[in-house]
Amino acid sequence: MSIQAATKKELNIEELNELILESIQDIKGKNIVKLDLRKLEDAPTDFFFICEGDSNVQVKAIADNVYGRLKREADTLPISYEGQQHATWVCLDYFNVVIHVFYKEKRGFYQLEDLWSDAVFTEYETL
Repeated sequence: MSIQAATKKELNIEELNELILESIQDIKGKNIVKLDLRKLEDAPTDFFFICEGDSNVQVKAIADNVYGRLKREADTLPISYEGQQHATWVCLDYFNVVIHVFYKEKRGFYQLEDLWSDAVFTEYETL
């Protein structure tokens, strides 16, 4: 076992969410919202992160940064990573947390926040 692997610790859900938020903010993701779905009966996961980028390149960069940082710092990989090719909606599914990175127009079209309006919303300032 390498020294790096020995020093990694498993993150609790709050630490994981903080790492996801930082990973989005690293690449200047905009209009970041976290939806806490834990109290909803038919929710597919515990948390959604939803954010957007100004271009396909930025959308892909945000998603790649989330993927990379969670792999390096939390030693975790998504169970699904979809949409990188066109980068208008990239979805990373970490089972308890699902991250949706949208191109602005796609986000407006799908309106995930409206679909899950009963969730507890936390909005984050765009840096």
